[in-house]
Amino acid sequence: MIALAARETEVVRETRETRVEVRLRLDGSGDTKAAIPDEFLRHMVETLSRYSGADLDISARGDLNHHLIEDVAITLGRAYRQAMGEGAVKRIASATVPMDEALVQVTVDLIDRPYAHLEVPDIMYEHFLRSFTMELRATVHTVVLRGKDGHHIVEATFKALGLALREAMEQNPSVVSTKSSVVWGKGS
Repeated sequence: MIALAARETEVVRETRETRVEVRLRLDGSGDTKAAIPDEFLRHMVETLSRYSGADLDISARGDLNHHLIEDVAITLGRAYRQAMGEGAVKRIASATVPMDEALVQVTVDLIDRPYAHLEVPDIMYEHFLRSFTMELRATVHTVVLRGKDGHHIVEATFKALGLALREAMEQNPSVVSTKSSVVWGKGS
């Protein structure tokens, strides 16, 4: 049995354009308090939190929707990464989610090598997922297996990402890697 350490964090990101405050606890029940002026962004953030099983308290404000979406993604990605800590996790997971005519698969590897291959029909939510992935320092692939309605595809993507993160972030008794773990030292 693995002893569960408190895997939680608080992150604040403030720029001239935005202010985002996040309080995140990974091993929660998906409870979310989101004060975000953009309704669809708020819905996607709540969806990610619920499906990943993380308790989230987030407030965000910004001048333009583009800045708000990007900075929410950056702050959330950093919060998930920080809350995960340095302990061993399952690391790799995949989830496939249907939403009406849409069917989306998301696969993640929490490897500390950020890479994103994204099939998302909305450029702003592709940008959200790329920014989130880079701060999470993960490899994320999204594949639209079926779908015509952009809203359904985006929402199914967030649900699948949440489910994949929930599984990949499960604490594990040992590191899952042929390289063991990476140790960063001082340069020569």
